[in-house]
Amino acid sequence: MKALILAGAEKDKHLTKFNSNKALVKINGKEMISYIIEAFKGLDFIDTIAVVGPKEGLAVIENQVDIIVDSAASLTDNILCGANIFSDDDTLLISTSDIPMITSEAIRDFVEKALSMDGDFYYPIVLKEENEKKYPGVKRTYVKIKDGVFTGGNIVMVKAGKVKQCIKKAEAFMAYRKQPWKLAKILGLKFIVKFLLGTLTIKELQERVAELFDIKARAIISPYPEIATDVDKDSDLELAARVLS
Repeated sequence: MKALILAGAEKDKHLTKFNSNKALVKINGKEMISYIIEAFKGLDFIDTIAVVGPKEGLAVIENQVDIIVDSAASLTDNILCGANIFSDDDTLLISTSDIPMITSEAIRDFVEKALSMDGDFYYPIVLKEENEKKYPGVKRTYVKIKDGVFTGGNIVMVKAGKVKQCIKKAEAFMAYRKQPWKLAKILGLKFIVKFLLGTLTIKELQERVAELFDIKARAIISPYPEIATDVDKDSDLELAARVLS
């Protein structure tokens, strides 16, 4: 498999006071992205590690990875830039660069569960109680559905060809994320109502994604909160420093 880490510089984000690129914010003297790279290096099924981001700024970690791809204007463009360096049949593990507490064990568990299922796109979700047990008091965004209360992970597993096929559809969908009535028109009013009532199921969500993007999506319930614990504010940075010390 190929690991693809997204490390594009972000504007107007809280941690840019430490570095203009959040991936390079230091935790205990080491760049945040280096912890993710180390987790991927600990997996025998990963043969290539690529990073998408501003090449000049990422020179500090170029000896840690196989490829650095210069970043583009948007998140979806960056994902596409990364996918384009691989063949359609290559399996990608696409990760953000702000989950420094991730471990090889957590990634392996996600991949093994994904490989046991029939799908094209795999996404980890973590139960609220699991997250609060490991990181008490840490604020995360949760979604209530019929199967439980979950937060989303920061790694996905997908074939490079499926990324190239679906990424533009995803971009159009994301453009309406702050226009609920346009989203409702796409998703259907019944779907939105069920979501608001918390009666949607994982199965229904997977089926709707399949209808919209022509891709078999599978949610993987992970017992590892670190796969969903990103660092985007001072309190998260303090937590990561304690955990990784």
